[in-house]
Amino acid sequence: MIRPLLLGWAALAVLMTGLWLRQLQTHNATSVDAAWSLGLGLLAVGYALFTDGAPGRRLLVGALAGFWAARLAWHLIADRVRGRGRPEDGRYGAMREHWGTRAAQFFFFFYQGQAVVATLFSIPMLAAMRGGPPDGWAAAGLVAWLIAVTGEAVADRQLARFRGNPANRGKTCRAGLWRTSRHPNYFFEWTHWFTYVLIGHGAWLTWLGPVVMLLFLFRLTGIPFTERQAIRSRGDDYRAYQRETSAFIPWFPKQA
Repeated sequence: MIRPLLLGWAALAVLMTGLWLRQLQTHNATSVDAAWSLGLGLLAVGYALFTDGAPGRRLLVGALAGFWAARLAWHLIADRVRGRGRPEDGRYGAMREHWGTRAAQFFFFFYQGQAVVATLFSIPMLAAMRGGPPDGWAAAGLVAWLIAVTGEAVADRQLARFRGNPANRGKTCRAGLWRTSRHPNYFFEWTHWFTYVLIGHGAWLTWLGPVVMLLFLFRLTGIPFTERQAIRSRGDDYRAYQRETSAFIPWFPKQA
């Protein structure tokens, strides 16, 4: 299991180095988000082709992970295309401002860190590929995947439609799933990782996906940074949204 992980990490390190060189010219690191998801999908497809496990199981996991990663990467790329001329994502702009003259070297380590994190998140996929032909647990994993990817795609589309209306500038999206959760896209992203827990039933390494993703969402790069940026840009409207709406798990909104 170590050898494919090391090879995968090396390939992603090269990819991230190229993107880091590109952002030195553009002063925009937003592309790293799409590169992370696409790189993770490429790792899953590579594992499915060249590692051990029943062919049907490897094909199933590789196809599900590859499609999930391609959809997410395409969404992130399309969002940047729609917002052509939009400044760098606020998270990375804040990093650039904080690091000042040292931003170039710190961003190099940040990009390489993304290669390491993507390799870490590929472990559940690789672990789920080990074993015999797909069984009932694999079917349950497929159902979880369908729910998660559909929910995330719907949330992304609802938010994109809201942002596409100039009348909504400076307002908070409360449409559809966004009325029940402040971060439905994050919730369904987290749910997606149970796909590999179910398919790889009994393989404890598959639990790295939902456990580590929850840590990232609540403590590292997800909800805290997103909400600070939302308060800066939308102020009291977003504070009211926080009081009314579940932070993560979709639920009935509170009455104002």
